[in-house]
Amino acid sequence: MKLLLVEDDFDLSGVLARSLSSRGFELLCCADGIEALAAARKKRFDIIVLDLSLPGLDGLELLQRLRGDGNLTPVLVLTARGAVGERIAGLNAGADDYLAKPFDLDELIARLGALTRRLGRDGELRCGQLRYEAASNAFYRDHSPLDLSPREAGLLKSLMSRVDHVVPKEALRNAVFGTDDAANVDAVEVLVHRLRKKLHGASVEILTLRGVGYLLCDDASTAAQKA
Repeated sequence: MKLLLVEDDFDLSGVLARSLSSRGFELLCCADGIEALAAARKKRFDIIVLDLSLPGLDGLELLQRLRGDGNLTPVLVLTARGAVGERIAGLNAGADDYLAKPFDLDELIARLGALTRRLGRDGELRCGQLRYEAASNAFYRDHSPLDLSPREAGLLKSLMSRVDHVVPKEALRNAVFGTDDAANVDAVEVLVHRLRKKLHGASVEILTLRGVGYLLCDDASTAAQKA
């Protein structure tokens, strides 16, 4: 499991690096926001642990730029204890979880485990009856393969990478078409419309949050919450 640790406290970074490495994580450590952004754009990571108070480029801006690039890697944000505003800002910017400092190392490991379990074995993603297998780069509805265009597949993979989290339209556009492509966010709406038709009856739902983005969720979970 490849992890990017972004923390400018060298003592804390050293402790975390040793502990996480001993638990099987392959780490790259960055103490500067600009350096971390370049690393995340150059190399694929399975998870990012991100402090918000960084030199060069603060963690919140770094996170916003990554999500704007279409990078949907799970991010656990480290915040100061009691800094509720920081937590809310981080979650709104696209963080998947947060942990307040000072924290217990076992809790950090547990939270990282919860985030990485979403990937499943061998990079497998799941939501309801849907399954994505990284080894074959294929999508399945139960045991039946889904017939998707490359762009539909790219969009669905992006949504399945952040199940139950809102993915901004711009992030989806960049993930599917690339940052240099001339396609606008309206093209994302067309792809979502096509995907909804192909996923009809698959026990999942793509929700639209107007002015924000889209969220993929399991119909069963949604029904349980409404009950």
